[in-house]
Amino acid sequence: MVYNKENGSELRIYAWTRTASAVLSHCLCIVFTVFIAVLSRPGTISFILGWFSWHPFLMTLAFSFFMTEAILLFSPYGSPLKKFSHKTKGCVHWFLQVSCVSCAVLGLAAIFYNKHLNGKPHFTSWHGLLGLFTVCVVGLQSVAAVPLVYHSLAKGWSLAKLKRYHTATGLVTYLLGSASLLLGLSSAWFTGSVGEYTWYLSALSSALNALIIMNQVSSAYTAKKRLQS
Repeated sequence: MVYNKENGSELRIYAWTRTASAVLSHCLCIVFTVFIAVLSRPGTISFILGWFSWHPFLMTLAFSFFMTEAILLFSPYGSPLKKFSHKTKGCVHWFLQVSCVSCAVLGLAAIFYNKHLNGKPHFTSWHGLLGLFTVCVVGLQSVAAVPLVYHSLAKGWSLAKLKRYHTATGLVTYLLGSASLLLGLSSAWFTGSVGEYTWYLSALSSALNALIIMNQVSSAYTAKKRLQS
């Protein structure tokens, strides 16, 4: 009896911790995205600079908000659609990921056109190179997920195996997006726009979100592997 009580108490603490982490992730991605939107003021400054202002806003919207929320949909502790069916969650996940890819491509186009207008070279920094690679990866990963919706396209592959690969590659893609955002925080524009403490809080926000999402996905992946073994 004592063991059962202790075990139940541990489970409640574990569930509370996971719920708090998911809620924190929701709050961080919303607050950070709004902060970047206010800081960049997309489209409100001069014509030439206005193109650049769309880049940080759209990239943050893509990877900090849409992609984070798309993954949190499947959290057993913090999903806003917890009571809905897995099929419904999958449809909303698909919509959020399409929004993520769309914003990422538009954000890449905005910075590319801005550099073209100013006669500056393209993709000369680690942020630019990793950002280009990340946009390509998220596009490929989304296309590769089509067989999950239309399983007839993946002959010879089980749905369970496809889901495992999608989960693993999705986590890698999210971490690439988080790394790109962190490198973007070191850009001349951001460091010149915020103070030291704000910079550290912004970096901590992105890092915490990445850790929470990584923990959620890896835990779910391990649990599925255990059930199937």
